[in-house]
Amino acid sequence: MGALPKQRISRHRQGNRRRHHFIAPLNLVACRNCGEMKRSHNVCPSCGVYNGRQVLQIEERQREAE
Repeated sequence: MGALPKQRISRHRQGNRRRHHFIAPLNLVACRNCGEMKRSHNVCPSCGVYNGRQVLQIEERQREAE
């Protein structure tokens, strides 16, 4: 015999249970070096600086000649 609910769960109670089942937006902060928006506690993807130190060398993308 399988487990069956004794009573139906109302939509309100079901919604209350699922209240926290959402994807939280990213916490973005401005980079101190270049001003671009980046995730906090992560290396800046545009300039490669983390905590005041150059960690990554980012190559500047050049536009292709049209």
